[in-house]
Amino acid sequence: MLFAGKRCYHWILLSLSFLYLPTENPVCHAPFQMADQVLVVGSGGREHALAWKLAQSPCVKQVLVAPGNAGTANSGKISNSAISINDHAALAKYCKDQKIGLVVVGPEVPLAKGIVDDLTAAGVRCFGPTAKAAQLESSKSFSKAFLDRNGIPTARWKAFTRAEEACSFITSADFSALVVKASGLAAGKGVIVAPNKEEACKAVHEIMQDKTFGAAGETVVVEELLEGEEVSCLCFTDGVTIAPMPPAQDHKRLMDGDHGPNTGGMGAYSPAPQLSKDLLLKIRNSILQKTIDGMRREGVPYVGVLYAGLMLTKDGPKVLEFNCRFGDPECQVILPLLKSDLYETVQAIIDRKLSSHMPIWHEDCAAVTVVMASEGYPGSYAKGLEITGLSQAKELGLEVFHAGTTIKGGKVVTSGGRVLTVTAIRKDLVSALEEANKGAGVIQFSGAIYRKDIGYRAIAFLKQSRGLTYKDSGVDIAAGNTLVQKIKPLAAATSRPGCNADLGGFAGLFDLKEAGYKDPILVSGTDGVGTKLKIAQLCNKHNTIGQDLVAMCVNDILAQGAEPLFFLDYFACGKLDVEVAQAVIAGISKACTLAGCALLGGETAEMPGMYPPGEYDLGGFAVGAVERGQMLPQLDRVADGDAVIGIASSGIHSNGFSLVRKIVENSPFSFSSPSVDGSGDQTLGEQLLTPTKIYSKVLLPVLQSGYVKAYAHITGGGLLENIPRVLPESFGVALDAFSWKIPKIFSWLQKEGNLSEEEMARTFNCGIGAILVVQKEFAGQILKDIQKHEDAWLIGKVVPHRSGSPRVEVNNLLQALHANKLQMLHRQLSKRRVAVLISGTGTNLEALITSAKKPSSYAQIVLVISNKAGVEGLKKAERAGIPTKVIDHKLYSSRTEFDSAVDKVLEEFSAELICLAGFMRILSGPFVRKWAGKILNIHPSLLPSFKGANAHRLVLEAGVRVTGCTVHFVAEEVDAGAIIFQEAVPVKIGDSEKTLSERVKEAEHRAFPAAMQLVASGAIQLGGDGKIIWSLEKQN
Repeated sequence: MLFAGKRCYHWILLSLSFLYLPTENPVCHAPFQMADQVLVVGSGGREHALAWKLAQSPCVKQVLVAPGNAGTANSGKISNSAISINDHAALAKYCKDQKIGLVVVGPEVPLAKGIVDDLTAAGVRCFGPTAKAAQLESSKSFSKAFLDRNGIPTARWKAFTRAEEACSFITSADFSALVVKASGLAAGKGVIVAPNKEEACKAVHEIMQDKTFGAAGETVVVEELLEGEEVSCLCFTDGVTIAPMPPAQDHKRLMDGDHGPNTGGMGAYSPAPQLSKDLLLKIRNSILQKTIDGMRREGVPYVGVLYAGLMLTKDGPKVLEFNCRFGDPECQVILPLLKSDLYETVQAIIDRKLSSHMPIWHEDCAAVTVVMASEGYPGSYAKGLEITGLSQAKELGLEVFHAGTTIKGGKVVTSGGRVLTVTAIRKDLVSALEEANKGAGVIQFSGAIYRKDIGYRAIAFLKQSRGLTYKDSGVDIAAGNTLVQKIKPLAAATSRPGCNADLGGFAGLFDLKEAGYKDPILVSGTDGVGTKLKIAQLCNKHNTIGQDLVAMCVNDILAQGAEPLFFLDYFACGKLDVEVAQAVIAGISKACTLAGCALLGGETAEMPGMYPPGEYDLGGFAVGAVERGQMLPQLDRVADGDAVIGIASSGIHSNGFSLVRKIVENSPFSFSSPSVDGSGDQTLGEQLLTPTKIYSKVLLPVLQSGYVKAYAHITGGGLLENIPRVLPESFGVALDAFSWKIPKIFSWLQKEGNLSEEEMARTFNCGIGAILVVQKEFAGQILKDIQKHEDAWLIGKVVPHRSGSPRVEVNNLLQALHANKLQMLHRQLSKRRVAVLISGTGTNLEALITSAKKPSSYAQIVLVISNKAGVEGLKKAERAGIPTKVIDHKLYSSRTEFDSAVDKVLEEFSAELICLAGFMRILSGPFVRKWAGKILNIHPSLLPSFKGANAHRLVLEAGVRVTGCTVHFVAEEVDAGAIIFQEAVPVKIGDSEKTLSERVKEAEHRAFPAAMQLVASGAIQLGGDGKIIWSLEKQN
């Protein structure tokens, strides 16, 4: 048995210590086109910090900030812009005129108003979530309902639009309903934590009736008062992958000791030592990743920065609120800890490639940000006060990020409540706070106020002297006990004659006599899963890896002819995650049922420091039995000319994954890329995780028939090293790779890794999971018996072995792999690239997608374009994994200009055909002429009758008895192009426009896909005279 070597990885994203080492002479190595000009939207300290970090990129020539502040006015690469950020059409035009390659949005209000949607539709790259995704912040009621729908921990709550109902709930709730929130955006101040029910009701009236927060308070959310410590956990995300940032803690109260009124934030520090690596991992998986997965499932992919405000309760972390952007002042304390190029990270996120450009953070240091505010803040305050000492703060090695500042008469003066922030990065929290306070001390303006105790909770936490417990060392006995209770029913479900599979004892028992054995030989096997585990952990997919573990063990003991009786597992980790462990063991239990063996017991080893957070290892042990006279292999019976039957594998199974991972690492692909054969919504990672086949139930009757001379499991060592293990020294085998079906993943691996024929045969199973050696005369019947359950083939024969020659000769392997590649290439080349244009629900789009997903399809939908944002058709496309673009026609001055923008995107995606599926725009002449013979439209009548709108009404008024639908090529005259496909629909007595429309739509769902396939296959073309040309050969 070959054991793959384990490799240890340091998970930089969960590290809690940072080192501030500025990069010298940076070089731009972005894999995307350079965006010399970057625009940052906003005017606060957050936006200054964003501009400061973006300007450090060698890929960026200039950063413009709109409207900006005194700190962003003419500071190196950074300068301000007077362009209005409220007029999105004008802003899009400005970006194009100024050749802005990237827009980064700082504050929440523009995001909630759809700035990302509008700029993206206009062809401007913009970083941040769409307006629908930003509802996580802009609507507290949406956010809370989303949390409940997706099982993400949060406080109990209820939303109200009437003050009296809210107060009644506060009075009668069976929990402390003392937190009152304005549901809309309120500049971070719309939350009131009341000391009692009377004050909570008063807060409701102030928000809903006195309009303290304006329209944001039309709906209020009343929720449970949680107890614990608040922390801020932010992450970058591209809608699939998340990259957590160091955790931070904000200080909302105005004065030291958390006294005084609530503010937008008076300072922050990072990282927060209260969050252990294990707790960070839990937050990552159960809150951040779960949120991103939930938004994607609901058809609203979240792309940008997600900020989770959490309360660390005795029951674990719970979400207080989401923000859809960097916090302020969290941004000013976190970004200085980012070692990576922010520009490159943002571009990777927009391109949905975050998994291959994960950010790296400085280690072994801490950051503290102190906010300096105007006297009177958060109430009324004076403006125009001169600020001095800024250069002295810089000389102390501090970063000063401006917020409420402006330049007046050549001097920097105050213009807001929170004026600026001072950030210090030092080796520890105490020294960072001392330096930040020094900086705040040298900066002067009349009445300046700031807190001197930022991070006091963390400092107190670090100074605590606590008695150690076993849990402090990293071993959670309670979690282990919880796991045992969860998996007991899983094990019990695998009970079989001889064993009741009841967990909890010191040892497991098996009664061979009860199992029906008379003179048994016990057979044992042990194995692991190897580095396939790394892919499961990276993909956060743990429910199939257990089958790999069981299969690797039980398939081995079949080589002795043994029936698997019972199985034991070993699960080792640094920190036990009960949900992950339960998913793994559920997979083991299911696999034991498939194998016919009992899950008799196992060991869960929690070993702090042995494994990085999120990683685990598996070991399996199987015991089987075979009657003494039925043992395999029967070496003395193997003879020259015996047939070799190959049984299909499900894919790579569980060997060679160190090489697989290296190939993926060196390729342009990632585990989140589409699968190799492009089937369904499967990713490459999911394809590689296809579980190992378990052969025991299918093959045991065959092995016990007396006709099989030998069985070999094709495991580590591939075809070359496993088959000889069951043959006499005097024999080998000759196999023909053209005789079996090789899964396409092997052709892909050979091509991407440039692997030799020998390397393929020695490392991988190449599509054969097991082989049988049988007498030639019986091979046909045995093959038929196996083929009732599994794909199997006659793949070769036993031959005499000559000294010095290989024991296994695999003929035509490279040719078969190359034939596979050509087949893949042919399918890719033969599939026409289709773009679908929509304006609404996309009912026909769904039918087109279903048709294109079929293996026999000649069409591949590569893009869906809508002229309206947020329509249902876009969600359908996103759920199908099809890229979408919104190009808002209202942002263009003419039809031709709009069509030109559409044409540009079509060219970018190399579209070859266009289907108009409810696209409510008339295309311009130049566009139609350019795409002549390549645009398909469907009309709800049998053209040329009843052209134009209101076709169903015209049909009913005319009294005709037959109507239908027509798919035609688009010509410059409306509904006049050459007809491709028609389907008739009878007009029934008593039909209304509605009932007729519904039946015609059903016909459209058949006709449009059929027409798309005819054109994509080349069976139909548009001739130069505007008439249809049929290719009968391709049609057949």
